[in-house]
Amino acid sequence: MTSEDDPFHDCELDPETILGTHTFEDVLFTDETETPVNVLTGVSPAHSRTTVEEAKEFAASIDTETPQIALPASVESQVETQSKPYTAAAFFHFKATGSLERHRAYHAAYEADAFAVDFEADYASGDLTITVERADES
Repeated sequence: MTSEDDPFHDCELDPETILGTHTFEDVLFTDETETPVNVLTGVSPAHSRTTVEEAKEFAASIDTETPQIALPASVESQVETQSKPYTAAAFFHFKATGSLERHRAYHAAYEADAFAVDFEADYASGDLTITVERADES
């Protein structure tokens, strides 16, 4: 197998690192996600008031072949850009998986026919669970 045939040829992590089920806790947008509050009124700005359902619908509406999840936006970005308290990203995004190395490895596995990749986004708890198996084992 040449390096171009290996989906992990430019990854820092090998597939063994991500095989199995891994849960990333408190990484998704939830009802508990921090939003800015006007110190004079004690009220969150209108653009920051939203629901998990709206965030999930937004993530699902992104036109891409890779499934998207709703991640919390920083309070700073909400204030500076007057944006919603969530953003959408691929389910293996480094903000969810904790590192760029894991992001690249999950992406490689997701794109490769040799692996079956599934995920569960639990917006009640904020947890994201990703399961990777070799395709011949699933």
